[in-house]
Amino acid sequence: MSRVAKKPIELPSGVEININGRAVTVKGGKGSLEHTIHSSVQVTQDDKVLSFAPRDGSKVSMALTGTTRALVNNMIQGVSQGFEKKLQLVGVGYRAQAQGQKLNLTLGFSHPVDYPVPDGVTVETPSQTEVVVRGADKQKVGQVAAEIRAYRPPEPYKGKGVKYADEIIVRKEAKKK
Repeated sequence: MSRVAKKPIELPSGVEININGRAVTVKGGKGSLEHTIHSSVQVTQDDKVLSFAPRDGSKVSMALTGTTRALVNNMIQGVSQGFEKKLQLVGVGYRAQAQGQKLNLTLGFSHPVDYPVPDGVTVETPSQTEVVVRGADKQKVGQVAAEIRAYRPPEPYKGKGVKYADEIIVRKEAKKK
């Protein structure tokens, strides 16, 4: 069995979990999230402890048990603490400005880029060259950050573009004559 699946999850205070058949709903201070569990995974709750087990001994169900445990743990962490991704804009004239549910980006194109922010995710711009994406759903936060980065990924010669705050750009040497 997966090593991840063997470890039970302890629910923090302020987080409610509801298991109804295969549907799991987690509610907390940052919102509520839902997930449908695969039929080969069994979830049991004892007071404030969740444990996961495969319904049969197949390799697929054992692997899905670990994956399900990780997804539910991310849901619990998301509704209690939340997730965030930080992006930096590197380049002359590259700017970002959050306006409600829209992010205006100036990335050196002939036109400004307007990115509509989906529900459940908030985007903040502490400075003109920083973007902070926050939300309860880890997958959604990562997807929004990846879509913003995809408008102008960092290039290896000067490092210009939209990069993650912890990303290291390996620079190439310019062509010599």
